Amino acid sequence: MLNKSGLYLRTLGDFVEARAAFERALTIDENVYGKDHPNVAIRVNNLGLVLKDLGELAEARKCYERATKIGEKVYGKDHPQVAMYVGNLGRVLRGQGDRDGAREHFERTLRIFRMFFDENHPFTRTARTDLESLDRVVCNGV
Repeated sequence: MLNKSGLYLRTLGDFVEARAAFERALTIDENVYGKDHPNVAIRVNNLGLVLKDLGELAEARKCYERATKIGEKVYGKDHPQVAMYVGNLGRVLRGQGDRDGAREHFERTLRIFRMFFDENHPFTRTARTDLESLDRVVCNGV
């Protein structure tokens, strides 16, 4: 329930309360399942989302890196759940100005999603848009 509350609060733009809900959910799941459980990866990822919303990119990055590491251990390196975490990490890297790192993560995300979904699937389209966004930024001189 705490995770769902955090997601709801985030959609309302109440990032501070969403963060508190995600942090509580994470603590509970770590205590119940251990630090390397797939549920923990989901909680860490969601915490990363709200930290990014709050502009705390360094902390969000740590969350996405941790979620990716757990996901790779549980599902393997080429799983769609891992691709979600990798894509989120790419967005933070882009926000931090690391275009090369972002490109590497976006390319990996797109490659994984193409293994599982067609070109018109929302996940594939989002990954492609993330990758294309790096080129648009260069073209616009930003």
